[in-house]
Amino acid sequence: MSNLYQPLNTEGLAKQIATNIRNAIVEGVLKVDERLPTEEELAERFGVSRPTIREALKRLAAQNLIHTRRGPAGGSFVKKPSLEDVRAQLSSMAAVLLTVGEFNLFDIAETRHELERVCCRLAAARCCSDAQLAEMEAELRTQRDPRITDVDFCATDVRFHCLIVDATQNPILRLLMAAVIEIMQPILNLVVYKFRERKLIAEQHQEIYEAIKGHDPDRAVAALDRQMEYLRQKYAMAQERRQEKEAAAAK
Repeated sequence: MSNLYQPLNTEGLAKQIATNIRNAIVEGVLKVDERLPTEEELAERFGVSRPTIREALKRLAAQNLIHTRRGPAGGSFVKKPSLEDVRAQLSSMAAVLLTVGEFNLFDIAETRHELERVCCRLAAARCCSDAQLAEMEAELRTQRDPRITDVDFCATDVRFHCLIVDATQNPILRLLMAAVIEIMQPILNLVVYKFRERKLIAEQHQEIYEAIKGHDPDRAVAALDRQMEYLRQKYAMAQERRQEKEAAAAK
């Protein structure tokens, strides 16, 4: 581990230390469940104070890279992140990037469409469990209820598409789609909900569901394509309306 402890700049010491240790974990120099040196030992090796080491360890813990155990055999240990941990981090970072304007509406829609085509194909080709199909049916019943609010409709829309991703039985797709479906799709819904027809969306979902249940990948993808083409038209309408309002406000 001697290569980890290099001289550091005076600015952002805790961040630099956390980055050094993180890189060692990613590269496999530090193994899962390996115990890190004590705070005192780390402070001595990096030539910094113990509070700086504590701050670095907090950063690593926040990234789910280490965890702490108490007691005589305690200390800080390298943690094996779960898929849920990684999904949560990916979703969080995507939400921040979305907030600062790194992604535009049409890039999000295009990415969602292309990735979800793969999900529809796999979900239809593989055998969904009765429980998964029942969950999809439950969401469809909710969507057909005219009494639910637009907020509740958007929520069931997201849940339905998440169930499609789950039905692929592919953990990598579930990881990749976490940000797209759980973070970005609600933003798309927020933009377009005034322009889309809820009844039509529910009918399109019904067609996707029937194709998945009937193990018909081509039909599932075609149904998704129709929905995404419909939504693209509504995104364009929403964008045009927004530009009109901005132009009117600028006069």
